[in-house]
Amino acid sequence: MQILIAFIVGAVIGLGIHFQLHQRLTRGVVLAPMIGAVSAGIVWTILTWVGIGIDTPWPWLAALVVPIVVTYPAVIAISRSRVTHDAREEARLGIG
Repeated sequence: MQILIAFIVGAVIGLGIHFQLHQRLTRGVVLAPMIGAVSAGIVWTILTWVGIGIDTPWPWLAALVVPIVVTYPAVIAISRSRVTHDAREEARLGIG
């Protein structure tokens, strides 16, 4: 049941990253929170499957750190890819 806390924390971290980074209009508002929530949930699941219990700080710390480490580069890469694709498509169509 505590995995829900990891999902919520990951989503909140992802939401903060979405509003902190530029090119916000090139991606949906749900993308970064979903990446954060999924990464936090995956690391929480892996740590519990390995046998690390919730009475240790590792799952809690991982639920805070992993979404930051995963979401920042993912959102930056997706935004850059979208800007590049949009520029190519505008040039192809003769817009702008």
